[in-house]
Amino acid sequence: MPGSGRSLGVENVSPPTSSSLVLEIPWTEEPGGATVHGVAKSRTRLSDYAEEVQLQICSMVVLLDFVILLVLLNSARSTVLAGEKESPIVNLTLDSRKKILSWNSRRIVTQQTCAIVTPLDPNTSQEPQVRNDTYFCTFPNAVLHRGATLTVNATSEGQDFWHQLAFSNPGKEGSGAQDLSCIIYNVRLMNCSWTRGPAAPADVQYQLYSWTSLHGNVSECSHYVLDSAGTRVGCHFDELGEGHTTDDYFFLVNGTSSDSDIQFLDSPSVNGPSLEKYNPPANVTVQDNVSHFVIRWDAPAMRYSLSNSVLRYALDIQKMGSFSKREPVFLSRQYKNKYRLPRADVTGEHTVRMRVQHVLFQIWSEWSSTHHFASGSFPMSQFFASAGQRIGASASASVLPVNIQSVPEENFLVVLIGLVVGATVLFGMALMFLCKRFSLKKKLFPPIPRVKQELAGAFLASLEETASCGGHPPSASQDPEDIFTVEETLSLASAPAKMGGPAPAPNPYENIPSAGPLLNH
Repeated sequence: MPGSGRSLGVENVSPPTSSSLVLEIPWTEEPGGATVHGVAKSRTRLSDYAEEVQLQICSMVVLLDFVILLVLLNSARSTVLAGEKESPIVNLTLDSRKKILSWNSRRIVTQQTCAIVTPLDPNTSQEPQVRNDTYFCTFPNAVLHRGATLTVNATSEGQDFWHQLAFSNPGKEGSGAQDLSCIIYNVRLMNCSWTRGPAAPADVQYQLYSWTSLHGNVSECSHYVLDSAGTRVGCHFDELGEGHTTDDYFFLVNGTSSDSDIQFLDSPSVNGPSLEKYNPPANVTVQDNVSHFVIRWDAPAMRYSLSNSVLRYALDIQKMGSFSKREPVFLSRQYKNKYRLPRADVTGEHTVRMRVQHVLFQIWSEWSSTHHFASGSFPMSQFFASAGQRIGASASASVLPVNIQSVPEENFLVVLIGLVVGATVLFGMALMFLCKRFSLKKKLFPPIPRVKQELAGAFLASLEETASCGGHPPSASQDPEDIFTVEETLSLASAPAKMGGPAPAPNPYENIPSAGPLLNH
């Protein structure tokens, strides 16, 4: 206050605001109202401080702007780097007919795989092939009419990339053909059939296409089969050409309608031999060979060059008039095309029929015509006629049944030998009985009359030579009486002894072992 002569301080100041600074500055007043120089100095200091604060704020703003600029620059740089590492996979496409997924790569890739996922089928993945800078994967067994998801994974410069392609079947749901099936028959003919879709328009028409390799020519059916409404529900192929075991058939059924788009129907690749339905076995015959009934047949003609060992036969053998049914007999890997049925298992009249299939597939042929055969008694005239053929004898063909024309079985020779041996034994026993019963021995072999002395002398000369060869030469002092004694001995041997006669002289050759057989000879 004026005239107080005291120094005052600022006790009350206005409330602080966001734009003001509150400072406690001492000031004094001189008598008479003169302003002290200290007030001016305080205001100067306040102004300087405000300028300093503004300068600091500006510096902070500049620094903040600089930081923001750095962030923006870094973001731009990251965007550029990301652009440099975008996926190397381009031009990803799917050929739905050939079922080939293809793409190109704009950079070097170190690893790639492709996969397909389809409903109701297991996932399939593989490594791609490359041709003319184009990568591709083939899925011949995939079914695409239900939709599919295809994926390609690649690694480039240490970074992983993947692309996905979703495939859908265009057209009205349920409008496509269903239940496609095909069969090859009579070596060169083929029939295919299908049913119309439940949601197909009334004017729908289907077209069938087929080819035998991924890159083969596609041919459309030339002879369609129509139902009562005039819709195509089948196809007949007149000529398939030469067959190869490597044939893989592909089928595609498209549809057209003026009302809506029609979905297509495709199939997985089908190996040619699995489609063939064989003709029934031909020339079925039944042969009776005493112990067995032998059933023979001819293998069917096949479109593909396969061994007969891949065929599986079913024989349906039934007894006529019987209410119980036998299970079929299955034969595999038959090289001689025959089946031996034990004769003991056949009583009465029977029938046999046959059919055939490939051992690896499910298609059976139709049944062959039915053949009849019966057990009965074995016709011996047939057996001896067959045996006569083996040994070169002529036999009348009229004694053979119509269905038995082939050469007899191997055991016929054994049976023939057994019969011959048995007949020989029986004949010998009968002859011995007759000889004993009617004394045929004496009639056939009468006793030899008295041997003449000349013949006895010849026998003695032979006997002496034999004895000399044996190392026991007769004595040199032997006289004719000795010979006479031998003659008497020989005579006595062949004539009945006389009672009361003189005793014979001892025989010096009675100990020679070989004398008996020589005399008997």
